Amino acid sequence: MEFTDILVSKAVKVIAQSSSKKRLFRDIAEQAEACYDLDASAIVDALLDRETLGPTGVGNGIALPHARLDGLDQVVSVFVRLEKPMDFGAVDRQPVDLVFGLFAPQAAGVDHLKALALVSRTLRDKDVCAKLRSNTDAGTLYTILTEQAASQAA
Repeated sequence: MEFTDILVSKAVKVIAQSSSKKRLFRDIAEQAEACYDLDASAIVDALLDRETLGPTGVGNGIALPHARLDGLDQVVSVFVRLEKPMDFGAVDRQPVDLVFGLFAPQAAGVDHLKALALVSRTLRDKDVCAKLRSNTDAGTLYTILTEQAASQAA
């Protein structure tokens, strides 16, 4: 699995700031709705439900909110870079500025886990995160993500 399998360039966005986690989830949901023809309200509800199990802020300024959704036939995602980091309840209590929303079909099984592993592995790379944080152009961010994954596969 590669980023190009789960992420389209239109699903990458830079947001100046978000007033709350719920507002950020709304922004992510609207982006997913526009890119993948999903129901934004259902996405927000699913992300909020998932978050009640524990925060998806994994540390180092990264959050991986994810949910399973009805009506999907493949794993899809949205990447958001926040210009102003926000509190996300991350495990290390650091504010989050790189947010990768991941959505999977209800019965995705191993594909959901493969996608989470791909995103996690890529965002653990400090050089990749530094590049993502130093750019504000959505197209450049998409290129960084897709090129990094391609070079890891080679």
